[in-house]
Amino acid sequence: MKPTEFQCQIKSFKQLTPTVFETAFEAHQPLPFNAGQFVSVIIPGAGPSGRDLRRAYSIASPPEAQSIELCVKVVEDGPGTQYLYSLRPGDQLRAMAPYGTFVYEHKPGRNICFVATGTGIAPFRSMALSQNFQQNPPARGFCLLGVRTEDEILYAETFGSIPNMEFIPAVSRATENWKGFRGRVTDYLRGLDGSFPWLETEFYLCGHGGMINEIKTLLLERGVQKHSIHQEIYYK
Repeated sequence: MKPTEFQCQIKSFKQLTPTVFETAFEAHQPLPFNAGQFVSVIIPGAGPSGRDLRRAYSIASPPEAQSIELCVKVVEDGPGTQYLYSLRPGDQLRAMAPYGTFVYEHKPGRNICFVATGTGIAPFRSMALSQNFQQNPPARGFCLLGVRTEDEILYAETFGSIPNMEFIPAVSRATENWKGFRGRVTDYLRGLDGSFPWLETEFYLCGHGGMINEIKTLLLERGVQKHSIHQEIYYK
């Protein structure tokens, strides 16, 4: 599908965590995409000499949903996030879509392991809720999300309701009340032993480049083949 510019209208705004919000919009014409792809939002007049800027955001909703949902972290002085944060229901925006090849591919008999940091979980939500995933599920699923504090955990209910999917938040700066795993996503994976099905699993990685590079090295050390490692790097 070739990217096309779409005129859209904001339908809802929701604060998901202290630093992450969700904005949902509908395009004025059909906007087809595959689960895991992203949109490029046009920020009017925010560039040099008043030119428009574009910023990429993974779609967090499945292709079958009426509204397109974006899961966005507020970045100080970030023109894209500040622009989206200012929009409320009824406001208009322009976007180019769809982009990206980071999509779910069903492989019979194989497990799947999603690994994300922060809003990198957005494309995994789109994948897991998609008709393609639900009609062609993996043998077993894991979703590992890395955040600093437990109040930044995203979409726990979504992943907790998916059959045969284990949701594991890894909290690096947890409070004393946190009962789950303490540490980074890399720490959690490094602590798994040979009983984990390393060689029977497709790994999907989404987050900052340092995390992805560290986990790729770890997976290759465990014998995982390169073709079983899929990645999407997030840039601020």
